[in-house]
Amino acid sequence: MAIDSRIDAYIAAQADFARPILDHIRMLMHAASPDIGEAVKWGMPFFTYRDQNLANMAAFKGHAAFGFWHDKVGREGASDDAMGQFGRITALADLPSDADIAGLIAQAMALIDAGDRPRTGPKQPKAPLPVHPAFAAAIAADPVAATVWATFPPGKIRDYCEWINEARTDTTRDKRIAQAVDWIGEGKGRNWKYEKK
Repeated sequence: MAIDSRIDAYIAAQADFARPILDHIRMLMHAASPDIGEAVKWGMPFFTYRDQNLANMAAFKGHAAFGFWHDKVGREGASDDAMGQFGRITALADLPSDADIAGLIAQAMALIDAGDRPRTGPKQPKAPLPVHPAFAAAIAADPVAATVWATFPPGKIRDYCEWINEARTDTTRDKRIAQAVDWIGEGKGRNWKYEKK
């Protein structure tokens, strides 16, 4: 079992709710096979098998995420409200059963053993999300941010719109809008901290 100390550090730095989730996923991955390795890619923990990406996990402020890299694994009924196939994970109970995860790990490993590569073709574009009026006004009021916003690809625009639109209070939304305009003015996407350098 190849353990990467950077993943220890990553897990230790997460919120109280996220650490047990990440530890459990990690335990399940290594219980499945001693040949599963670890790596950090795009700032998040990855699990590898035969030097290929098998699965990854991450933690955010309010949820964790987990998913398999191969497009043929775990996609049936997959959630699209977060990274990975299992939606926003806020507790261990949000994960599939250990047996289901073990089955998905075995399936993903078998695909790698068979030489089956994930599909890398273009994904179907998601429908654009509405830009909150207050967000649109704040961008328009900042000429630098407005210029950068006009050049953003649909995925970056969607990331910001999701973040702003899911705010539960006006105070949170306004704080996010101010932060977003600053980041956009610097040419940064919503998830710039996790983008490959």
